[in-house]
Amino acid sequence: MTLPVVIVGGLHSDARREVVERLLRSVPGSVALHHDLSTSAQRTVRRVVRDADGEQSRGETPLVNDCACCALREDLVPELERLANVGLTRLAVVELWDSVEPKAMAEVITAHGDDMLDLTCVITAVDPSLVLPYLANGDDLADAGLAAAATDQRTIGDTWARQLEYAPVLALVDSEEADAEDRALLAQLHPTARRVDAGSGELAALAFAGFDVEAAAAAQHPACALLPQEADDAGVATLVWHRCRPFHPGRLHEALEDLCCAAARSRGRFWLADRPDTLLAWDAAGGALCVENAGPWLASLPAAAWEMVPPMRRAAASLDWHPEHGDRCQHLVFTSPGLDRQGLEQLLESCLLTDAEYAAGPESWKGLPAAFDYLLDHVS
Repeated sequence: MTLPVVIVGGLHSDARREVVERLLRSVPGSVALHHDLSTSAQRTVRRVVRDADGEQSRGETPLVNDCACCALREDLVPELERLANVGLTRLAVVELWDSVEPKAMAEVITAHGDDMLDLTCVITAVDPSLVLPYLANGDDLADAGLAAAATDQRTIGDTWARQLEYAPVLALVDSEEADAEDRALLAQLHPTARRVDAGSGELAALAFAGFDVEAAAAAQHPACALLPQEADDAGVATLVWHRCRPFHPGRLHEALEDLCCAAARSRGRFWLADRPDTLLAWDAAGGALCVENAGPWLASLPAAAWEMVPPMRRAAASLDWHPEHGDRCQHLVFTSPGLDRQGLEQLLESCLLTDAEYAAGPESWKGLPAAFDYLLDHVS
């Protein structure tokens, strides 16, 4: 028997618990599984299984490689398979702990569930009034007691952004403090998401809607991410900045702090003149920026290698294709209340190569100051 599984996650813990309880009450025969990572310092993870009537069982599992998320992974699938074998559960609701990101767990369930488990949806629970405070929070998860491992260096802002943007369904709880600006920000951060009232009957139906883990991963990859479009509503704006000229590495590096602070959320892909073959990922929230090597631009690969590239990646590259540079480009998106579009555009433009620098050509560009080496080449 195949067991439908829905993941419910999010740092808004009260909202998450409310969404899980509503699913348990709305879907007869549903069961929720929750792994509490707050005890990881004692080298254990607590598991609770419950239904609409209350707790069914609880237990502990030891840490695996000193990693709470690893322990969750090792214990979650066997528990789900046990429920599938019993055959009495109509829907398994996996309630993630606060800082656990749904992408990792969705891929675990899909990869290890064999034919017994069917991941049918991923839902992030949202209190609209808390979207901006969490997104703008640059505190480390460890300082807030929310780290999933001793080596966890994520922040509240970037973790919340990924939780929000990965899920195809956002379940919104009632919040008297939420206003039009909060809802506009939520809509612009993840415009393709299905936003549903947690108290509506639609939530239970969406739990069985179906989920494509490969498409979800592709939609988050910097090379082909489904980034938001231009928008301006209720004091919240989204700027889409697209150029076909490389950044001067030195000037961009000098502008990083101002660019990170210019918007509550920014993301995309970019091109440095001194690294012509490297697609770089830009991911910023809460004033903290992550810059990563996301692999080669397709234009830098031999034609034979294109067959190994996913179709979605090739399609995204074709949209940006330039007769001289191929898919190399700047594609950055900034979303925030009170966004200074003009000032931000001017700052970004100032970081591009000048006409004279551009005319000097690629060989000359390689001699520009390697200002990003410490970020890209010395990651432990």
